[in-house]
Amino acid sequence: MVKARLNSRSCLSRRSSEGGGFRMHELSIAERVVEAVTERTGDAHIRAVRLEVGQLAGVLADSLRFCFDVATDGTPLAGALLDISEPAGQAHCSSCGADFAVDDLILLCPCGSADVQVIAGQELKILSVEVG
Repeated sequence: MVKARLNSRSCLSRRSSEGGGFRMHELSIAERVVEAVTERTGDAHIRAVRLEVGQLAGVLADSLRFCFDVATDGTPLAGALLDISEPAGQAHCSSCGADFAVDDLILLCPCGSADVQVIAGQELKILSVEVG
């Protein structure tokens, strides 16, 4: 099993070299996953890739699944299963010390404070790769 991390900042939307339009960032993420996996596994056939994509990462899991199928075409990852876990958002309030669930990026503690830090839910990483 191969493990690697993918930095979400490197996968933001960027101008396409074809036509100058913007590409869907899920496609950029899928392409980067393919690159990261093939850099480590070479031409080995990949059966499955397991990702962790936090609910606050700004990535639509269904779109990423579709883009993964497109990005893997013609690569050793073609036909690989993509398993995505989506951990919930969590934040910590510096004012009252509470940890609480966060469903979106409107970061307000139930105590009313906006002095909060996201502690979970922004993950974007490759957890494992099944080779074979």
